[in-house]
Amino acid sequence: MKTPARLQPLVEDGLVDSVIRQLMSGKEAMVFIVRCGEDIRCAKVYKEANKRSFRQAVDYTENRKTKNSRRARAMEKRTRYGRKAREEAWQSAEVDALYCLAAAGVRVPTPYNFHEGVLLMELVTGADGEPAPRLNDVEFTAEDARTFHHALMLQVVRMLCAGVIHADLSEFNVLVGSEGPVIIDLPQAVDAAGNNHAKSMLERDVLNLTTYFGRYAPELLITEYGKEIWSLYERGVLAPDVKLTGRFEQILKPVDLGSVVRQIDDARAEEAARRLRLAETH
Repeated sequence: MKTPARLQPLVEDGLVDSVIRQLMSGKEAMVFIVRCGEDIRCAKVYKEANKRSFRQAVDYTENRKTKNSRRARAMEKRTRYGRKAREEAWQSAEVDALYCLAAAGVRVPTPYNFHEGVLLMELVTGADGEPAPRLNDVEFTAEDARTFHHALMLQVVRMLCAGVIHADLSEFNVLVGSEGPVIIDLPQAVDAAGNNHAKSMLERDVLNLTTYFGRYAPELLITEYGKEIWSLYERGVLAPDVKLTGRFEQILKPVDLGSVVRQIDDARAEEAARRLRLAETH
C-alpha cells in the first residue's frame, strides 16, 4: 500500500522498509502492519488531539511529571508549544509504561522504537499466526472464560506491583495471543501511588473484565477481585505470586467516641488559649 504521510519519516530514516496494510483504527490511534528488515511489526500512529475521541482527562494525567521546567510551564499555560508538549507527553507515557511493564513480567507488546509520534512495537499474533483478535471478538466457553479471567487478574496484580494501573482496561484492549492475553493501549496509564483516583480506576478495570467474562461464567459476577487487590496493595502485602480468592471483607473498627470527644475538647482549649493571648497583646 501507499506509505501514509505520518509513516514516511520512519521509512526515510530506515526504521521501516514498507507498509503492508492498516490493521485497525481506534479512538486514539491507527495501527499499521509494517516490515522492518526480516521482521513484521506494528506501527501505532497517534491521532491528533482534535481527531481523538479519547480525551486527556485530568484524572489520568494527575501528578504526571516532566523533567523540563520550561515544558511544564508551557503545558500548564496551554500555549501552542504547551499543547504540543502535552501531546508528546501523552504519547510517550505509553512507551514508558510498556517498557516498565515488560520488565515487570506483564504481557504487553514489546516496544522497539518511538519516532516522530509513531510507536514501533511487536505484532501480537494468535494461534493461527495471524494478528491476534481482541477479547470482544472471541467467544469463550465457561472454562476458558474462567482461565482468561484468572490470567488477567494476575496481570493486573503484576501491573500494580510495578506501580501502574491501566485505567481503561476492558475487552477492547486485550488481545488473545497465542500464549494467552496481551494487554494493549496504555497512554492513559496512571501512577498508582501518585493519583488520587487510582483505587476507583483499578476497581473499574477489574469490573470491566469481570463483567465481560461473567457473560460466559456467571459466577464471576459475584467476585470482588478489585477490592481484594487494592486492599492487599494498601496494606503493602501485594506480590506478583499472590493467591487471590475473589472475596473481600471490609473490616470496620468501632469508633472510639471518648477519644473523639477528647480531641474536640483539646482543640477548643487550644483555641481559647490562642484568643486569650491575642487579647492580652492588644
